[in-house]
Amino acid sequence: MPPLRAVPPSAGRPFAEQATGERTDAEAAEHYARLVRIAYLVLAPSLGRTRRVLSAHWLAQRALGGGQGPGPGRAYACVRLRVVRSALEAGLPLLRLARPRRAQFPPLVPQVWGLRLFPHSCGADELALEQALAGVSGPCRAAHVLRGLEGLDDAEVCRVLEAAGVADPRAALLEADVLTAPHALLASPEFDPCSLQVRPADPARRRRRGRTLLASLGALLVCGSLLLLPGDGLGGPQATSGPLYSRHHSAEKALDPAAIRRVPAGLWRGSARMDFTVWPTRGDRTGDTGLLGRALATWARPGAAVVSSATPGTPDGPPMGPPQLLYAGEVGTAAVVLFHDGLRVVRYAEPRNADPARGAALDFARVDGADAVSASALVVQRRGGRVRYLTAPWVREAAVRDLLAPDRPARTLHRDGAGVTDPVSAPAPSRDDGADCRSWQALEVRDGTAARLMTDLGELTPARLTSGAPTSPHDVAGRAERESWARTACLLPAVRSHGVRSVNSWPYAKQRLPEDAGVARWLCTRADTWRGTGSRVLAQFQAPPEVSGGAGAPGAVAARAEDSPDCGTRRPRVLAGVLWRSDGGRWYVLAAGSRQFTSLTATGGVRGRAQGRLLALPAGEGARARLDGLLADGSRVGALH
Repeated sequence: MPPLRAVPPSAGRPFAEQATGERTDAEAAEHYARLVRIAYLVLAPSLGRTRRVLSAHWLAQRALGGGQGPGPGRAYACVRLRVVRSALEAGLPLLRLARPRRAQFPPLVPQVWGLRLFPHSCGADELALEQALAGVSGPCRAAHVLRGLEGLDDAEVCRVLEAAGVADPRAALLEADVLTAPHALLASPEFDPCSLQVRPADPARRRRRGRTLLASLGALLVCGSLLLLPGDGLGGPQATSGPLYSRHHSAEKALDPAAIRRVPAGLWRGSARMDFTVWPTRGDRTGDTGLLGRALATWARPGAAVVSSATPGTPDGPPMGPPQLLYAGEVGTAAVVLFHDGLRVVRYAEPRNADPARGAALDFARVDGADAVSASALVVQRRGGRVRYLTAPWVREAAVRDLLAPDRPARTLHRDGAGVTDPVSAPAPSRDDGADCRSWQALEVRDGTAARLMTDLGELTPARLTSGAPTSPHDVAGRAERESWARTACLLPAVRSHGVRSVNSWPYAKQRLPEDAGVARWLCTRADTWRGTGSRVLAQFQAPPEVSGGAGAPGAVAARAEDSPDCGTRRPRVLAGVLWRSDGGRWYVLAAGSRQFTSLTATGGVRGRAQGRLLALPAGEGARARLDGLLADGSRVGALH
């Protein structure tokens, strides 16, 4: 539990070396042998020991080079991340329709001809570990190495694997639990690619390979000549192989601007559904077939000049059929097109004059399962710290509300005839502890039934903000809930660009502080995603405004978790604690649980027990306590982590 008045830990804590710049290239290079060992262990054993040795050296050298110049981004943790990422990519299968990655091919350097290189053989335990590593996945090998060789705890391993592109780090950790070999074996000479044995390769085998290569080149020349013949070459009308994607009938139709689905303006009024499927086609360039054709072609085959992004868990492949056109028009200095294909919203943007030298942008966001509220708005442009929204046809009024000023009324936001709003300031604090947060502009939409708050979290779909217990969240309303969000909003960067659909803030307890310091509030803030997994939970401690920096001062994050059912509909409970210092300089362990808890217990550096769901114990500076609580059904559970 961090001290209340210390800076809460960053979500990127294992990579703090990158941010501080305390390590240099030379220091990272000192760990070359360790980096090569990591790469060798993570690489698939099916590659063979010689190729693994060469690939391990190549990946470590590439990671150390980096091509980014000197600076903090090349510290050891960053170089290790690049090694792990490349080693995992090297084990991916080569797919016909996917662009191959450089790490999937044999290394450029070092090259050794006529020799076989492999580490020294050791004992039976090392052999058994080698066989066990060959039978698990690449992410599992990486998790085992980061645990055993690097000494990272599970939370840090998850962060490294996620940064390396692993889709499910926790599954990799669970798989790594089956590897029971002692971690000390990872430091064995058996897995040291810097200490090698050398043997000659098979000369007869090399000669056979040379003859095979010459025969393959001859066959390639013959096939190339046939492909240059008129018509379909060997294919013709009797060919059994399918045509290329660009020549497939369904694919051609998906890229035809004339086949785009367009929704009439009033369809939503009589529809049983209220989501993106009933958004009308709007904008002043909906008839521009050149713009629409470029947007569809870029979607299917993005070039090198296209900047592309996708929310986590969103496929970024080409359209499977003619998509629905939501919007096509000029917004500021850009021409923007928005498509919907049932699963995703896709945004294409190019310079207004369609100058190809200035490139284009392509963004994907998952929106399956949208309803009338989550389909209320889309981000149509984000530029220079300002954001414009395209609102749904059922939105009657749009306004801007500064979450950090709960007493100020919302400011009316003008929209043009297509539903595009004027630009508003995008919330963009640079630190996820909220220390530099001065305002947070949220979009407030009214559909005739309620006012709903939504905020830009760096994606195409703004996230809905709610308050209340996890079993019955509701739209933010009333002074008390707006004041609560005023101290919560600046912590939202912790869930930014994570595919978030909604964020609920639940005040689950109040606690009178020792030494008559007032009453503190405990809140649990949960961000749920469109994809259903990857939820993030923050347990928050809000000291009284008079002792914590004012009514707009952000709360302190007492605990955080990812993919936890706590604070959600499946498990609407939470327990968290914090080390707090009074104005008199004395330290206390404070803890609070939701209504299901009947008693709380602290062990470790601070020991004590309290009846009920609140606990306050004297403590020393820097003390660490383990918390758990007894539920009404007799079960005992730990704190959020």
